[in-house]
This record gives sequence, structure tokens and C-alpha cells, in this order.
Amino acid sequence: MISVAEALARCLALVSSLPAETVALRHAVGRMMAAPALALRDQPPFDASAMDGYAVCGDPMAGDQFAVVGTAQAGHGFKGALQIGQAVRIFTGAPVPQGATRVVLQEDVSLAGDKITLNPKADIARHIRPQGQDFKAGEGFAPRRIGPHDLALLAAMNIPQVLVHRRPVVAIIATGDELVMPGENPQPGQIICSNSFAIAALVEAQGAVARILPIARDTAGDLKAVFGLAAGADLIVTIGGASVGDHDLVGPVAESLGLERAFWKIAMRPGKPLMAGRVLGTAMVGLPGNPVSAIVCAHLFVLPMVRALQGRPDVAPMEQSATLGADVDANGPRSHYMRARLNDGIITPFERQDSALIGILTQANALLIRPVGEGAQVMGSVARYIAL
Repeated sequence: MISVAEALARCLALVSSLPAETVALRHAVGRMMAAPALALRDQPPFDASAMDGYAVCGDPMAGDQFAVVGTAQAGHGFKGALQIGQAVRIFTGAPVPQGATRVVLQEDVSLAGDKITLNPKADIARHIRPQGQDFKAGEGFAPRRIGPHDLALLAAMNIPQVLVHRRPVVAIIATGDELVMPGENPQPGQIICSNSFAIAALVEAQGAVARILPIARDTAGDLKAVFGLAAGADLIVTIGGASVGDHDLVGPVAESLGLERAFWKIAMRPGKPLMAGRVLGTAMVGLPGNPVSAIVCAHLFVLPMVRALQGRPDVAPMEQSATLGADVDANGPRSHYMRARLNDGIITPFERQDSALIGILTQANALLIRPVGEGAQVMGSVARYIAL
């Protein structure tokens, strides 16, 4: 058995970032940029009013009067230059007229006909957003995974398309005669196929395209046929059949298809029988069949591979620190990733850690990390965890 860190390193060695493609800005959210984006204009593209009020010249004082000679609004600036003693009615976002030095708030003046008088105790701030205050033409937007807020910035830069890494396609193969799909009537001894849906949702949340393939029954022929349906995928994920039982066929069938095994079995729980390698020219991860084992291993190994395929820098799960909310016993020879509840910096593992208990997993928002051979820890100790 190898360590979790070594297993992750070998998984990541199986994949590399996918080629780039250009997509419309509207469809770029969640995608990883393949190159910087350069602003095509200043923002704002002109000195703009930050308030509704009056644009004036000079440094006015209480009691000063100005003749209102025009109006400026968003999309329609004032034509001409402003002179001393003149004012332009201006609205938020409008171009500041040539010659104007500040915007007087509308509530700080008294209007009589076409003249305004500056009131006592008026706000003396300029209320002008200078051209290029947010960004200037040619400034770079460093490559990162694009979020909703980034779309606004890229659009303001006048960038209609973005160069991004192609979305990885993940083929998901659940195995076992005992499985039926949700909505079917299981026969005695059968259970509902649940892991595929969680794994698909996890990889899709990280930007991949998930393909749930038909359940592979416990025959070499059927499993080979389903492997064939994974053609074109960037990553194949099998669920179940990775152990050493008589019906655990993933390893032997994958080997018959030319599997280049990276490893099998890791020193962790849940998830000891994890397998990884390359088959049919594609990276492959063989997850355990127990639901918690499969999902925990997906967080630790599959999702980092999905992120790496997109050229993302944040591939490894981020470990953080919290305070133990309960005593925990000494750990054994395998790293233990315990389902836990994190609340206000306190992390408390659930008492029941059976790898078949999906209900406990749905209540957990963190995995408490127990290193190999770590002694008993008391409540109040500092512990490491991964957020879920």
C-alpha cells in the first residue's frame, strides 16, 4: 500500500491540461482561462460623475451661484466646455464636461429658474470617477477559473470571447449485478445505484462533463463492452469491482485491455482498494464500491485530476486547521478521513464512521484527517481537515 500523498502524485501524473478553445463570454463561467485577457479600453472610459448633481468649475464656496447651461446623462454628454460661473445638470455615470472640476450634489444646492446657489455645509468631495480608475486599456486579467463576477469585468474590458481549456469528459462506470438504477424495482439482494450520481455531480461542479454509462454487470464481456463506450473520455472512473473478490473484475478486465497500472491499494480509510492507471489510452481511477469510500476517494483523487485537466493551479484538496470538539482515539497504520461537522472553527467527528452510511456523509461538511500512527487527541487539540 502507498500513502495518500503518493497516490495523489501518481494520479496527477496520469493527466495533463487539455487543449484550449475559444468560447463566448456568455458560456465562460466555470471555465479555466488558458491565457491572460487584456483590456481593450479604459474603465471608466472617461471622467464620470459619481453622483446626481451639478458639474461646476473651480473651487466653489457656500453662496456661490452658477448658471445652468445644459445637461449630461449616461450615454449623452454635454457638448462644449464649461466656463467659470456655469454649471451642467449631471447624472450618475455621465461624462464630466470639459472644464468641470467637481460635481456638487443636488441636495447641496438651491435651484431657482436656471440658476443654482451652493448651500452652506455642502459636501466638498469631487464626486468624479477618473478615466481608467478601475482598469486601463492593455491591463491583463490573469488566468483563473472564471466566476460570475469575472464575467462583468471581462465584459467591461470589451472582451466578447475567452480562451479557455476544454472541459474534460469523465466517463463513469458503476459495476455489479447487485445494482439497479433509481426508479427500477430491485430484486431480492439488489440495491440502488447511487454512487454514479454523486460522482457525476462532483466532477460537473468542478467544470467537467460527466457521462454516466450503463451499469456493467459481473461478466468480463459486459465490462469490456461498457469500457468501449468510454471512448473519447479524458478520464474513466469505475465504481466497485476493484477489490479481490471472485466478482471484482475491474482489475483483470482493465489489464486485458492494456492497463498500465499506476498503483492499487492505498494506506487510507475509507478507500483502501483504490486503483489508478491508464487504459485504452485514457487515465483511469477505480473507486471502491462502498458509497462513502467512493465519494471520499473522489474528493481526494478524482477531483484533483479533473482540475489538472483544466490547467487549474488549485489541484490538491486544501487542508485547513480547526479545533477538535471531542476526544479521538489513536489512529492505526492507515490515514483516516473521518466524516465530521465543522462549526465556528470547531470540528467534531461523527461517532459512526461505517463506509456504507450515506446519511452520515450528507450531514458532514468536512473530513477530519487522522495521519498514520497519530496518537489519541483530546478535545481542544488542533486538527487538520478538508472542507466538503
